[in-house]
Amino acid sequence: MWIGWIEFDILLGDVHSLKEKRSVVRPLLAELKRRFEVSVAEVGDHSQYRRTQLGAGLVAADRPHLIEVLTAVERFVAGLPEIELLSVRQRELHSED
Repeated sequence: MWIGWIEFDILLGDVHSLKEKRSVVRPLLAELKRRFEVSVAEVGDHSQYRRTQLGAGLVAADRPHLIEVLTAVERFVAGLPEIELLSVRQRELHSED
């Protein structure tokens, strides 16, 4: 069994309040969950309205599938015009590690 996750440090575009931040982050999390069938959450920078940290994770039977999904998630987030991707961290672990 393989476990993988990816973390994004994101600068939000034209956002001026925490309420506006939620209106960007919530649909993004829902779309990641729907499109890629991953677990997702806002994992940091909760009180800053122009920054957020998002995380996505999944469990897969084999490493190639895990890498394929995490790479697709990264490409999707990086391609969003309303955000600036500041950094990405990715990690994979085998259950026997």
